[in-house]
Amino acid sequence: MKIAIIGTGNLGKSIAKGLIANNAITTLYLTKRALEGISEFEGYKNVTLTTDNNEAVQKSDILIFAIQPSHFEEILISIAPFLTENHVLISTVTGFTIAKIESIVGENQFIIRAMPNTAIAVGKSMTCLCSNTKGEKRIKVAEAIFNRLGHSLCIPETQMQAATVVCASGIAFWMRLIRATTQAAIQLGFDAKEAQELAMYTSEGAANLLITNGNHPEEEIDRVTTPKGCTIEGLNEMEHKGLSSSLIQGMIASFNKISTIKEEQI
Repeated sequence: MKIAIIGTGNLGKSIAKGLIANNAITTLYLTKRALEGISEFEGYKNVTLTTDNNEAVQKSDILIFAIQPSHFEEILISIAPFLTENHVLISTVTGFTIAKIESIVGENQFIIRAMPNTAIAVGKSMTCLCSNTKGEKRIKVAEAIFNRLGHSLCIPETQMQAATVVCASGIAFWMRLIRATTQAAIQLGFDAKEAQELAMYTSEGAANLLITNGNHPEEEIDRVTTPKGCTIEGLNEMEHKGLSSSLIQGMIASFNKISTIKEEQI
């Protein structure tokens, strides 16, 4: 696949790393205003670094936009004359609707919104996808890309803001939970390196149990808890201190912030 990443910041670099590591490209163009910020990609076969978005568009079939919302409209306007009927536009831009993209480049383009997270750099992203009517004909292309970089799920566009909180911001939420587990392990007597190792691989195991077995989390919890045991004692203390409610409230606050960003764009 001939892919261009327009705006290779943190997320763009993560996508690029995943694409390269999984041999998912024929050619890959990476654009950024200051190329020193993506110098780590110099020397990779079939990877071109450029400050020229128009060049990247003309040399690619699939365009992945990984830029700040405030810059997206300007970039779309500048590249619109170079778009063809074959281009597939994949936007990872938070809060920027398909309707707004169509208003700039036209309804006759294949337009897909993708919400990956930074775990895409290690091939473990949870990516949500939606498209315009024409884009439905190319949604399988997007699935093929993102399934090589983790797992993808097609959802209605009305759920994209919520998916951003659960999956993209969710990486940060889970990192904080892992950090807290690490701190507890240190207090319980492990050194910092050991504590983080215990926390990381335990969280990975918990997720893989659900993925592999398809069970509800409570089913797996029941396998660990025993009457008057230490696990239920710890779980109940966490709930008394508001673990679940704090996490839910934080995610709702994040969702409300996305809604504010969307209103400002409108």
